[in-house]
Parts: sequence; C-alpha cells; structure tokens
Amino acid sequence: MRIAVIGAGAMGGLFGARLALGGQEVSLIDASEPTIQAIKRQGLILKSHGGSNTVMLPVGRADDFQNPFDLLIIFTKGFHTSAAIESVKHLVGPNTWAMSVQNGLGNAERIAAVVPNERIIVGMTNFPADLIEPGVVSSHGEGHINIWTASGEDDANVHHIAEAFTAAGLECIANPDVQVAIWEKVAFNAALNSLCAVSGLTVGGVGKSEQGRSLASQIIKETVAVANASGIAAQQSNVATAIQHAFDNHVSHKPSMLQDVEARRRTEIDFINGAVADRGRNAGVDTPVLRTLGDLVKLIESGY
Repeated sequence: MRIAVIGAGAMGGLFGARLALGGQEVSLIDASEPTIQAIKRQGLILKSHGGSNTVMLPVGRADDFQNPFDLLIIFTKGFHTSAAIESVKHLVGPNTWAMSVQNGLGNAERIAAVVPNERIIVGMTNFPADLIEPGVVSSHGEGHINIWTASGEDDANVHHIAEAFTAAGLECIANPDVQVAIWEKVAFNAALNSLCAVSGLTVGGVGKSEQGRSLASQIIKETVAVANASGIAAQQSNVATAIQHAFDNHVSHKPSMLQDVEARRRTEIDFINGAVADRGRNAGVDTPVLRTLGDLVKLIESGY
C-alpha cells in the first residue's frame, strides 16, 4: 500500500517505521520544519526491545506530495485534525481511505469533511511510544490495535489493512465492536491524563493516593455511563483493570497531558474530558467529577 502518515511524532514515527520495515510504501507528512529536516538528514530512527532501526522515508509538508495515497493515517492531536485533513485533501482519490486511532472523540467527524464516511476507519491503540527528539522514537513493550469502519459496515479493505499492520509487527484486528474499545480507552485517558496533569504526579503517584484512586474510579464510572447512554456497551471493570495495571507497572510514566502542561502546550482535554462531558449533557448523564477535572486543566492552560 501507498501510505501517508500525517504527524511524525511518537505514534506517527512508530507506525511509519514499522510499516516501512514491513514492506509498505510509507511517506511522512508533518508541519514542523525541524522534524522534516531531522528525518531527511538522519532518517526515522526507531528504538525498541529489538534494537535500533533506521528507515529513510520521503518526508515533507503536505504540499510537497502529489498523487493520491491508498491510506492516510492521522496522528496529529485532536485540535489539529481539521487542519491536517484539509492540508492533504489533494492527496485523496476515489479509493483513498483515512484512518484515525487518535485519542479522544470527534476526530472521525472532522476527517469526514474531506474523506467520505464510508472510507474512514476508526479505532484505538495502546502501543507505547515516546518521542526522544525529532525523528527519533522509542517504543518498549507491545500493544494492539482495534479498527473498523466509521460507518459500522463491514469492508474487505479494513481486513486487508489489519493484516498488513499485523504483518509489520503492529498487531491489529478488524473489530466490529471497536466503539467499545474506543470508549474504554477514552475512560482510561480521561482518568489518568487529567489527574496527572492537574496534580503534577506520575501515574504511580496518583495510584499511591487514596484520593487519586477514588477520583479515577469516579471518572471511569461517569465516562462509562455516558458511553452506555449512547448505546456503547463499555464496561467499568475493563477500564478499572487497565488503570490498576498502569498503577502497578507504569509507576514513573508521565501521560502526554502532563507532559503538555509541563511544556506549557495546549492539551487534548477538549477531546477527552470535554467531549465526554458534552455528550453526557446531551444524553442527560451528569459528569461532575470528569467535568471538574477538565475545567481544572483548562484553568492551568489559561495560566500559560
């Protein structure tokens, strides 16, 4: 497949490198000139438990590329999705698919402004990845990907893409219940990202606190209630198990939202806690704890 990865950060770098090493024709599209120049100069470097791999890939801004791609994978933060998909609309042909396994809610709706809904793939992934410096990504540990069409319809292309990802070392399944996986990850992120961002504590620090564990539990309960009211069969127990695993095994980890706060960058809070609170309001489900944590992150941002 001819694949464009849009956003050459941690996750974009991980997926781009593994897909290229797996034999796919991959190009990287980014808006950051330092990132583009670093990858042009040294290649994309992936450091993992298997060692270090360097791949030389075409890289540039959207306008540097021509001709439609088979697959566009969006790896920007949610608040950049609209601009990102608009920038690559000239690379969308009649058979182009677009894929989002981004954090949060609402990305598919933004992608649909350019790509027809029936050719949009949504999903989630829990692969670990950290950006060491522009063009250098570290990924230690394994994960998985769940994907399905945004329309909910089965399509052979989704199965073909899942097989290509798995062959490249990115374990992927075509899962018609993908919305459950998406919402359970949203609940996980709504709890850990917001609590770490507000407290300044690592995942382990939150887990050591009785108050931290209690707040996480309440956020999970509220998020799952919104999902259930929206017809999504997410389960609190699945999220609670994932949270406990993080408390036990990712003690020193700083979630991306905490890293953003420390760097005084805009966070994705509007696409996680904010999006769930909005949908809860529309569904008649109150989300006081989730909404308050979201407001506190916004308050921190206002102080930049």
